[in-house]
Amino acid sequence: MRPFEYVQAEDVATAVAESAGGSGNGSGSFGGTVKYVAGGTNIIDLMKEDVMRPVKLVDINALPLATIQETASGGMLLGALARNADTAYHPVVRTRFPLLTAAILAGASPQLRNMATNGGNLLQRTRCFYFYDVVAPCNKREPGTGCSAIGGLTRQHAILGASEQCIATHPSDMCVALAALGAGVHVTSDAGSRVIPLIDFHRLPGDRPDLDTNLAADELITHLELPAAAAAFAGHSAYLKFRDRASYSFALVSAAAALDLHDDGSIQQARIAIGGVAHKPWRSAEAEGLLIGGQPTTANFSRAADALLEGAVGQGDNDFKVGMAHRAVVRAMTVATAGTVTNTGEIPPGGPAEPGDDAVPNGRN
Repeated sequence: MRPFEYVQAEDVATAVAESAGGSGNGSGSFGGTVKYVAGGTNIIDLMKEDVMRPVKLVDINALPLATIQETASGGMLLGALARNADTAYHPVVRTRFPLLTAAILAGASPQLRNMATNGGNLLQRTRCFYFYDVVAPCNKREPGTGCSAIGGLTRQHAILGASEQCIATHPSDMCVALAALGAGVHVTSDAGSRVIPLIDFHRLPGDRPDLDTNLAADELITHLELPAAAAAFAGHSAYLKFRDRASYSFALVSAAAALDLHDDGSIQQARIAIGGVAHKPWRSAEAEGLLIGGQPTTANFSRAADALLEGAVGQGDNDFKVGMAHRAVVRAMTVATAGTVTNTGEIPPGGPAEPGDDAVPNGRN
């Protein structure tokens, strides 16, 4: 690990001031960067591997950003420094937003979830093999050097939104659920505060794959907001994850599905987001719109999956992802139709999909 300056920030203003002049949370790896550190479950590993070389770490653990609370409108504010485990098991999150609980518990390991923070989860970096290999050219790590993944081993890489510069994918499970629920990301800087819709928080690679997010250089994530309207999906949601092993493995493909059904069984609202397929969680309003007013049938789910995956292209080793993603969407929507399972051992209103079906949303079959 290379030498770096370490600063402990006692308040938000100090943290923002210390980060001023850096290259921002979402930018490339090498060079004179300033980074925030909280749980450290990703950035410290990257520093040990010499993939990231910040000149300064600003420790933000002392900031008062770990609370999880309800909003006046019935939504939730999740502190950026709240640990993933605390968020997943929070009783209100489990009851009103069980999709988020299921997604968080499908990721990492209990030990990591006890350390990783909500804000850090959004900022974790790709697990592309070539990004981690410092001798391999990588536009995300060193802009302008090339993309070793293109024409290389591509089993885990993107089928949507890729560019000639980068075909990496974003690794988060939590972000896929947040995208489906219409979450917002509260950020602050010397210029003021703003809320970025989660679906717009991460970038597609384009010609700047070194930039993971749309954060400005000195912006700090303070909270995530779950809108009250997303509680309408509490009884019918599912998170399905396809991976190479049952635990502690990143998604090849994941699907977050949420439905709000009329009394006659027709679909009033629908949300679909998929992960493991692009540089960001992938969602399509057009695909969701195809479901509104229809019945929750396999045929309708398949039409929506076709729309969601329009333009999907494999890179050779990952051609299977196109079909896998389609099946994941249809299956997740089918499970969500029957009910919700959070994988916490408790079933929220709406009941489970089927007796013993609690393993399905977490990809164990």
